[in-house]
Amino acid sequence: MKLAGSSLTQAAARLFEPALRNVEYFQRRLTAFAIIGIIAFPLYYYVWHSVFPQPYESLTLRLIGSALFIPLVFSRRWPAGLKPYLPYYWYFSLLYSLPFFFTFMLLKNNGSDVWVGSALVAVFVMILLLDWITLIAHFVLGTGLAIIVFKLSSETSFTAYNHYEYLAIALFAVVAGAVSNYDSERIRIEQERAMLATAGSIAHELRTPLLGIRAGASGLDKYLPTLIDAYRLALQHGLPVTAIRTAHLDALKNVLDHIDAEARHSNAIIDMLLVNARATGTVAQELVVCSMSRCVEIALQRYPYSEDERALVSWRPGADFKFRGAELLMVHVLFNLVKNALRHIGKAGKGEILIRIAAAPDSNRLIVHDTGGGISPQTLPHIFRRFYTSAGDSDSVLGTGIGLAFCRDVMGSFGGTIECSSVYGEFSEFVLTFPQP
Repeated sequence: MKLAGSSLTQAAARLFEPALRNVEYFQRRLTAFAIIGIIAFPLYYYVWHSVFPQPYESLTLRLIGSALFIPLVFSRRWPAGLKPYLPYYWYFSLLYSLPFFFTFMLLKNNGSDVWVGSALVAVFVMILLLDWITLIAHFVLGTGLAIIVFKLSSETSFTAYNHYEYLAIALFAVVAGAVSNYDSERIRIEQERAMLATAGSIAHELRTPLLGIRAGASGLDKYLPTLIDAYRLALQHGLPVTAIRTAHLDALKNVLDHIDAEARHSNAIIDMLLVNARATGTVAQELVVCSMSRCVEIALQRYPYSEDERALVSWRPGADFKFRGAELLMVHVLFNLVKNALRHIGKAGKGEILIRIAAAPDSNRLIVHDTGGGISPQTLPHIFRRFYTSAGDSDSVLGTGIGLAFCRDVMGSFGGTIECSSVYGEFSEFVLTFPQP
């Protein structure tokens, strides 16, 4: 029963995923659109009530529309616990203000030319704002609710009006818009596939010379001590060989370890980028019960640290907890968080990383805290957006823009959340919250 519920939840998440992604891309214009909604509703009450009087107007309905958009103006200041509900509130506000409101006003105004035109403009705006699935759902649900409310609130029967020409035009616009948006979605998917194919080709081309480097290093490691001993014997017996300083001979003993470590580091980075690219946008892996302490220990053991980086990472195990997920994906989530933290520490020239567990009866948390340079307030709201980078900001730390989006997608597939708080110049803290398994 639990498995069936989990499958339904994952199916619903995949169905709503384009809508969530659509909100991400629209978020920068969200405040501007909300301000337009707040102003336009009462403004057009004056226009249609006093300047160009129409048979029916309702200040109450228009004020409700304005009130719905007020919280969206301050969406960036919403508490962290409410931000996951922002997409749902956004779509509810659109449902009321576009298909429901304009269809209801069209019916109340007896299908006047003004309101036929207004309703068609509303459909056009929906096509611009919504992905194809949400567009169809909004049109059907909003129009249906408007008809129901109209029939309940009006003495005149709906059948007394002739609105079929509007419905024909609106349905054509919605279908054409849905097909257009679907084609855009298909193009996006093909772009992601092309990106993955390119990443795979680059990975293959890079891994081949890396394999050769490691094989050569392994061969040298086997015979280099013999060569060094032969060189020293030659010197002892006065043979004509070029002198090598003792410091350089000592360095030769360690250089092969450095070569092998750098090759393993490069391979691990390639693996990380490929996992991020493959899993971005959709995470389809069988979920099993995993130990968080084990995931953290594996990640810290396998992460390809550069010289001196390992000493910057502290791990405070605490009370272990179990979660339903995939160990490999969780390890790569930690890889991304540690990688980003080390980048910020390197740029700031200060800081360290603390990873700790906070277990609780209702939910469990993993906290990754670093005291590096922090994240600017301008960048913080966008860090989980796919392909977003902070190259234009003063705290720019360049990346691919897929690492934190990957972390968000993985946590969503586990039924959990990931949130970030930061004070610029002081710290950044990522809190991963897991439901009980």
